[in-house]
Amino acid sequence: MGALWHGFADMGAVERDGAFVVARGAGAYVWDRAGNRYLDATAGLWFTNVGHGRREIADAVAAQLSELAHYSNFGDITAPVTQELARRLAELAPVPGSKILFTSGGSDSVDTAAKLARRFWRELGRPDKTLIVGRRLAYHGMHVAGTALGGIAVNREGYGELMADARTVEWHDPRALRELIDEVGAERIAAFFCEPVIGAGGVYPPPEGYLAEVRRLCREHDILFVADEVVTGFGRIGGSWFASSRFGLEPDLMTTAKGLTSGYLPMGAVFAAPWVAEPFFSGGVWFRHGYTYGGHAGAAAAAMANLDIIEREHLLDASKNLETLLHEHFSPLAAHPRVAEVRSGLGAVAAVQLADPAEAPAMVRALRAQGVSGRAAGQGALQLSPSFVITEEQVAEMAAAFGRALG
Repeated sequence: MGALWHGFADMGAVERDGAFVVARGAGAYVWDRAGNRYLDATAGLWFTNVGHGRREIADAVAAQLSELAHYSNFGDITAPVTQELARRLAELAPVPGSKILFTSGGSDSVDTAAKLARRFWRELGRPDKTLIVGRRLAYHGMHVAGTALGGIAVNREGYGELMADARTVEWHDPRALRELIDEVGAERIAAFFCEPVIGAGGVYPPPEGYLAEVRRLCREHDILFVADEVVTGFGRIGGSWFASSRFGLEPDLMTTAKGLTSGYLPMGAVFAAPWVAEPFFSGGVWFRHGYTYGGHAGAAAAAMANLDIIEREHLLDASKNLETLLHEHFSPLAAHPRVAEVRSGLGAVAAVQLADPAEAPAMVRALRAQGVSGRAAGQGALQLSPSFVITEEQVAEMAAAFGRALG
């Protein structure tokens, strides 16, 4: 009997069949403990943007840890590398002048944004604006606020009401948000959380014009627009640092994690537009919130080295090219009788939607037998989000492996 309790797992099945133990990685590949090699179809959990085995990042972290591992970012305390990273992220931000609040990961970032949105309206003398709105199929992490906001029903089952004043609207039609505004009143709604591309819910790109319209509705009705870019940020959207930049969204708040360090150490960041930060920076008002490891010095060093690699190796361009490659090599699989559709063509992400979602666990095992490490997302969608360093030949190899696994 193993001691490890895996996340999002049927532990009875894990106990029966054993764990898939990933022992090492290099570039777009990982190896199991027996030495078998696999193309990494998902870059871990969407995050290994620069590929596995980057000694440069490990060395940067080791150098920082030997000098100062971490101290704190509470009160007036910080570390030089954390200050430097905040300045660098502010320069990349889709909204100039943004302030950066560091977290330990994406779920932290979402809960931070949810609390900050409510406090912001209170400081502006509008304390009734407490309702937080998410979308069906959306995933916003697994803390209390993120679970309550999330639009994957099974993730909310069995806990009772996690957070008062959380609502979910349809994911693809901006009229659903307008109808909620009409129903409850804009004076009650604090924020609308929006993944530019729905990720863990199944990889759903936004319909044409959707993002622009919901952004307009939020501006019109004084609702904070929160871009959840935990998946799409730091190049995953293809060609830009953020989807908010690519689509001109100018988010009031933006949540990030994953690609910030390419997963080499846990770290997240919330970007607050200057008008949201202003009440807390003008003096006397505390946002009584923070995390012990928020802005961790070692993680900040990993992020700095990771950003260096993305810039030096032009990996934003590579991710834009990957957007095209995934579409070209995987869209033909839509003709397979076991495939309902292939969702691709926006960002370095795609999904092969199985006609029978119940086949997903077996298909993940079949992919391993063909030399690909993958996972299921949403209801029977096989996720594709490889590292930006993957080659066209490796993408083609991976698509062929999918075809063999489908039979």
